[in-house]
Amino acid sequence: MNGVLPDSRLRQLIDSGAIRAESPILPEQIQPASLDLRLGATAWRLRASFLAGQGRKVSDRLADFEMHRMGLTGGAVLEKGCVYLVPLMERLSLPQGLDAVANAKSSTGRLDLLTRLVTDGGTEFDRLPPGYDGPIYAEICPRSFSVLVRPGMRLNQLRLRQGQAVLSDAELQELHAREPLVSGQALIDDGLGFSVDLRPETGDLVGYRARPHSGVIDLDRIGAYRARDFWDELHTSDGQLILDPGAFYILVSREAVAIPPDYAAEMAPYLAMVGEFRVHYAGFFDPGFGHGPGQGARGVLEVRCHEAPFALEHGQTVGRLVYERMAARPDRLYGSGIASNYQGQGLKLAKQFA
Repeated sequence: MNGVLPDSRLRQLIDSGAIRAESPILPEQIQPASLDLRLGATAWRLRASFLAGQGRKVSDRLADFEMHRMGLTGGAVLEKGCVYLVPLMERLSLPQGLDAVANAKSSTGRLDLLTRLVTDGGTEFDRLPPGYDGPIYAEICPRSFSVLVRPGMRLNQLRLRQGQAVLSDAELQELHAREPLVSGQALIDDGLGFSVDLRPETGDLVGYRARPHSGVIDLDRIGAYRARDFWDELHTSDGQLILDPGAFYILVSREAVAIPPDYAAEMAPYLAMVGEFRVHYAGFFDPGFGHGPGQGARGVLEVRCHEAPFALEHGQTVGRLVYERMAARPDRLYGSGIASNYQGQGLKLAKQFA
């Protein structure tokens, strides 16, 4: 059956060697509809981001861009504003008919840690063609905070699919009629639209802005950092927020969304014509997100303003969720039987902050 591969199919691909690694793949890497990827032991500092290009290998292009090589064993700091390339532990030999897409994990995106998948022969980031056979790399660019990383850390994840899986707007309408996908009225136009919440039900805290000069964040230290050392709180009582060019914001959607067990979703940016900003999205929403008792969880928005200051208004549409059908229901759902940091979330920073 066409669709996004669930955890059971991912385990089959691992058992068959289609997905393999230099050290055994851990059970906790397998998510309901994706596989977490692990950093290897080496990083290259690059003078520029690059793609290998059709018919070329990443390893053959490194000499053109490498500044220096560093080991990650024992921990190494990736500095804000610099570009790094890290070979991943996993390697792929995908069967024909299976393609893949990668995205940053939620905590990676909330730290403004730009992480993209790079492949041999690649002409775009985060996309693998059907039958890809070769190594995979993570390009990492810390944009707001310097970070301490080690081998085995999981910054991005891979979702595999067979055939066409995306729901049309008509199919999305039918699904919403059977199982409500969003609180309030559903805006369905090339996916499920969502807007920004700048009028919270209680208080006037609407988000956070990354502070420009902060310390290093050790990604393994959960709940270890005071938010005020890295973030400025944003308060408003008039439903408006003026975004500063170059600044990074954590905001939250007005709507609570749900992903039924037989579906997965991916957050996509809204049209650039609506304003001088972009929702820098982490991406994947697993089956079961916001589903069940007290249904619905709000989406955290990672927003960066571009060339000009921009006035963001409460209820302004800023992004959309593209729903895909699963090839089969996962054995485990998000928030049910697995450690899901953001189930039932509202406005929430990355898990490294207390």
